[in-house]
Amino acid sequence: MTDHLVDRHSSPLSRTGRLNFSEPLYDLLLVRWIGQRRFCHRPAAAGNLLSAVYPESVGLVFSFFIFGGQRGLLEPVTHFLTGACISRAGFNRKTALATATMTLAAEAPDLDVFGALRGRVFAFAHHRGFTHSFLGLILVSAVVVGFIYLVWRLRGRKTNDPNLPPRWGLLFVFAYIAGLSHILLDFTNNYGIRPFWPFSEHWYSWDIVYIVEPALLAPLFLGLIVPGFVSLINEEIGAKQKGPKGRWAATTALVVVVLVWLVRDYEHRRAVNAVEARTYEQADPVRVGAYPNMLSPFSWRTVVETKTFLALADVDSLKPEVDPAGNMEIRYKPEQTPVTSAARNTFLGRVYLDWARFPITQTEVLPEGGYVVRFEDLRFEQAGMHSGRKPLSCGIVLDRDLKVVREFFGQNPRPD
Repeated sequence: MTDHLVDRHSSPLSRTGRLNFSEPLYDLLLVRWIGQRRFCHRPAAAGNLLSAVYPESVGLVFSFFIFGGQRGLLEPVTHFLTGACISRAGFNRKTALATATMTLAAEAPDLDVFGALRGRVFAFAHHRGFTHSFLGLILVSAVVVGFIYLVWRLRGRKTNDPNLPPRWGLLFVFAYIAGLSHILLDFTNNYGIRPFWPFSEHWYSWDIVYIVEPALLAPLFLGLIVPGFVSLINEEIGAKQKGPKGRWAATTALVVVVLVWLVRDYEHRRAVNAVEARTYEQADPVRVGAYPNMLSPFSWRTVVETKTFLALADVDSLKPEVDPAGNMEIRYKPEQTPVTSAARNTFLGRVYLDWARFPITQTEVLPEGGYVVRFEDLRFEQAGMHSGRKPLSCGIVLDRDLKVVREFFGQNPRPD
């Protein structure tokens, strides 16, 4: 939502107290239009109402939560809010359409979700690949700026500030910067990214924040919504403000995000050091990983690999203490067989094992003949431990001759 398309000295509430729907909240409507088609099937009426009553930042933020929440897709909200805050921190003073461009560009790398149209296996193989790379981000940024340009032309090239026209080259640079914020945010969680594609398919992850992190959402949300309420108060007392609003609030929000990362990184290192410093059933660790808990910065789920088994244990990084409740779980590595080798050599098997950090397999013999080989990455074991589900698990159905019958995601070997 670019601030320069909104009259800085008027409000969606007219002086008579009636709603004024003539305010050209172009950038807000643009982001809402994308959100409605990306995340839900029906308009977010509450978001529309708030956008009309409150300053545009309030409607923007509320709409993001509406769009993200109707299907439980909360993860994109952080990207949207980050892009908006980056723009509000000063980029929106350089060119019109900056906030709309950066807000959309901050989420645009997830356009790879359309790979699901070719099946879940294809989507998994290409997720966080090309569009999440430094090279692919050039094309993603161009698509975002091209879309913004098209809508701007369809709207008759209207802007409210004739002294600040759109600068398309600068908007492309801003879109790329917002896209980098997406890559950085994805790097902080444990799914990982492949930023050097196509030169390298190696996965990188920082493993310090949960995929939905309230400690990040709260400051970003406040960084956009607080200036809106301040604007309402200023209008009530007759105060005037020059230039785009919200610069200091957005900057503060971004600083808080960095501080959260620093705290999480420190606690993550403490958790990793704690599990590396001990033995497990008299076996030394070969590799370890520590993965965050959404509710506490001091609670980590760790995976310790030894030569013969993998151990899963909770760690309290505040003390630090490994397995404080005495609930450590041991998973012995299965024996390599012709069946598991055949499953590993399938397309899905190769892609999954390239991505997984602590993979483990389970083989089931089917009554009618054939086999089901299931793959699970123990990084995500915590996410489904209470429900019994195994998120981001997959499997291969093989016939008696070890030929692939089907590949599937989840626990049920249904056609995918």
